[in-house]
Amino acid sequence: MQIPIRHGRKFIAEEPLSGLPKCAAFFAALLVVLVWAVQLGAQSAAPADIVYARPGQLVDAGGFRLNLYCMGSGSPTVVFDSGWGDWAPAWSKVQPEIAKWTRACSYDRAGTGFSDPGPMPRTSVHIAEELRTALHHAGIGGPYILVGSAFGGDNVRTFADLYMDEVAGLVLDDADPTDVEPKSMREEEHRGHAGIPSDLRDCRNAIAEHKPLPTQDSGPGQPQQTCAQQFFFRGLPEAEWSPELNAKVLEIAQTKVAMYDAYSSEMEQTASDETYLQQHRRSFGSRPIRVLTSGNHGVGHLKSKPPDTPKHLKYEQETTLAQARWLELSSNAKQIFTHNSSEYIQFDEPETLINAVREVYDQARRPVAAHGD
Repeated sequence: MQIPIRHGRKFIAEEPLSGLPKCAAFFAALLVVLVWAVQLGAQSAAPADIVYARPGQLVDAGGFRLNLYCMGSGSPTVVFDSGWGDWAPAWSKVQPEIAKWTRACSYDRAGTGFSDPGPMPRTSVHIAEELRTALHHAGIGGPYILVGSAFGGDNVRTFADLYMDEVAGLVLDDADPTDVEPKSMREEEHRGHAGIPSDLRDCRNAIAEHKPLPTQDSGPGQPQQTCAQQFFFRGLPEAEWSPELNAKVLEIAQTKVAMYDAYSSEMEQTASDETYLQQHRRSFGSRPIRVLTSGNHGVGHLKSKPPDTPKHLKYEQETTLAQARWLELSSNAKQIFTHNSSEYIQFDEPETLINAVREVYDQARRPVAAHGD
């Protein structure tokens, strides 16, 4: 910022020559303050979610790098794992709030967001092992409070099975109950997902070959969207994000071939992940578990909620009962219901998720003789 010359002239004219060094020092100091104020204003004007529009900390996870975003300080550390088709920005409304009272870390799974591609196949076991390796290489040891949304629920429960001694508690954010739901329900979901791998492959190949992306209908009265806009999160642009973050997420979705390979492999490994969890139904002892259940499981936006037909109501009831089976994993478990939220509770009712994490955090910090196995 330029200092008006007339002010300087007036000041100099009224001072003897011996005051010139003092005058220069005054204006130099004033200039520093003004520049600092302008920079501070620019920083405060930046959207809070801009941190997710650039890499955080790229950490070795065993021959490749995972992108970690860690905020705050304290223990236990809260670690977030996103749903299928999502990465770290899925937690943009809750992570900064939780970081006000403990350390909170989100990340991009291998191949997604800013992370490097990882080895195939993309099973929950590999995902959990890679996450732990990255956390330890970043100097972030346990105990951890694990938070998993949708498919991320498979990953955090697998992590807990592998490294229970490092786990302080668990929050399942409308996680997919595929390992505990009735077989008929699981088979119906698999049939519903049958066309996704082919659509993913078409989108992936178009990006790799620099061809126009396939478009799809986005709903009655809505303009068509490219596959890159429809596959990730709950559709792009996301109303909860700043334009800057939306632009970066869309850029990644339109250019990163490795991400399509990773998500395709994750989907292909669903059955093996389910089998693993069924065979490793390990007790959490008295470690706190909170199961968040949306009244609209499988619905990305409340505006696209299907009508309450008998079939849909049965599906929601079966999902609620299946998620309740996770309460058997701990003597300190509770199911929490949301009724004004899509399956993205962290977007629609973020305070519910924050409160659940805080409850687990407070209980995990209480001195106890032992949590049990």
